[in-house]
Amino acid sequence: MKLREIGEDRLLGRLLPDLPLAKVVVHGPGDDCAVVETRDRRNFFVLKTDCVVAGVHFLETAKAGDVGWKAMVRPLSDFAATSAVPQFALITLIAPEQAKVEWMEELYRGLRRAAKRFKVSIVGGETSSTSGPVAISVSVVGFVERGRCVSRRGGNVGDDLFVTGRLGGATKQKHLQFVPRIAESRWLTKNFSIHAMIDISDGLGADLPRLAAANRVGFTVETENLPLTRGAKIDDAISEGEDYELLFAISPRERTHLQREWRKKFRKLPLTRIGSLSQLSSKNKQLLQRGYAHFQQSG
Repeated sequence: MKLREIGEDRLLGRLLPDLPLAKVVVHGPGDDCAVVETRDRRNFFVLKTDCVVAGVHFLETAKAGDVGWKAMVRPLSDFAATSAVPQFALITLIAPEQAKVEWMEELYRGLRRAAKRFKVSIVGGETSSTSGPVAISVSVVGFVERGRCVSRRGGNVGDDLFVTGRLGGATKQKHLQFVPRIAESRWLTKNFSIHAMIDISDGLGADLPRLAAANRVGFTVETENLPLTRGAKIDDAISEGEDYELLFAISPRERTHLQREWRKKFRKLPLTRIGSLSQLSSKNKQLLQRGYAHFQQSG
């Protein structure tokens, strides 16, 4: 059996169930970030690693500074989905021997720029040669208060589904320059009870079913209400990916208050109700086009 035959989600379903987990693990594999108990009774320890690979996450013609920015903020988008505060990062750089030193220096300028923007200290890492394309892996650690930690789990039937920003068209340029929604996430968990949350990296068509599956519920989407980037179509918003917006579930009782306060706080950033969580049933299962799926893009 080849990886292209099963794809990312089914592969992880085969690899993750038997991993050893200590009792202190609050959220392990299958969530946006790992969350671990510490001796500090006020906070959890949060960990995330992510990577960008030439030809997969960026074209080789992309500016190295933009690639560095994206490499750093990709794991920070998962921190936003957990409402966590990033603090320290490790960088692993894997490159062929013919790569240009000047490109690597510009790459690190992008990494430093993003780290400075979000007050993350780059404390070490690793370098390795390869015969394949350039790859940059970034591991981030930080914390989240116990009362503000959010995961993919916790959603209820009837919860409203909201999405930040606009969807679709990100692969043209936004995916190299996006800003992770950490500030928005921290504001949400300070002022509201967010039941479940995920960042949209592989597309609404992939990440919404993941959120629903984590809660063993179904969902309905009002596709006509999807907030589209200028020039994007509904299909783009569902299937393209690389949006890095937040998708979250919240009680409908808080809808009016949330929308009113959001407009006051984030005047330039849309917040859109796109549907709700529903009973899991084959009769009301809504089919969305798949978003991005690793190992399956060529077939």
